[in-house]
Amino acid sequence: MEKASIMDEQAIQRALIRIAHEVIEKNKGIENMALVGIRTRGVPLAEQLAHEIGRIEGRDIAVGVLDITLYRDDLSTLSHQPIVRETKLPFDINGKKIILVDDVLYTGRTIRAALDALIDLGRPQSIQLAVLIDRGHRELPIRADYVGKNVPTSSKEVVSVQLIATDQVARVVINEIVD
Repeated sequence: MEKASIMDEQAIQRALIRIAHEVIEKNKGIENMALVGIRTRGVPLAEQLAHEIGRIEGRDIAVGVLDITLYRDDLSTLSHQPIVRETKLPFDINGKKIILVDDVLYTGRTIRAALDALIDLGRPQSIQLAVLIDRGHRELPIRADYVGKNVPTSSKEVVSVQLIATDQVARVVINEIVD
């Protein structure tokens, strides 16, 4: 059941523009940098972020897609035959500054899986994390470098990010879990 709408399309866009500026400032430009979106909603967010960074810097930045299905620590509880999608990194991650992008940071387990997947593919110079929403409740010592919005939530709530590319609407809502 929808409890609250916390971001509309314009708020999401403003957050991504701010994150783009923060990424450029923190890294003193975009030299030797690439963005990697975590499937599913991290991918269109990474593409939008790359567009904003490219607009500001006047040149394109590489974007990759990371599927973490086989790295999840809850794989056995998902299903007997989990759907594994393709990881597409059209660049060598060795020695690169990687900005990992996801929609919601919650327990930290998805990010841990993504870090494992990236490290299996090479040795980046650094990995930074950009998320649209940080809702707290960490179970692992993981922190985002760039956050669109901090949203304190209860464990009986779910933050749902909807994007044009995946949902035909762009907004962030809090849904309450009804027992």
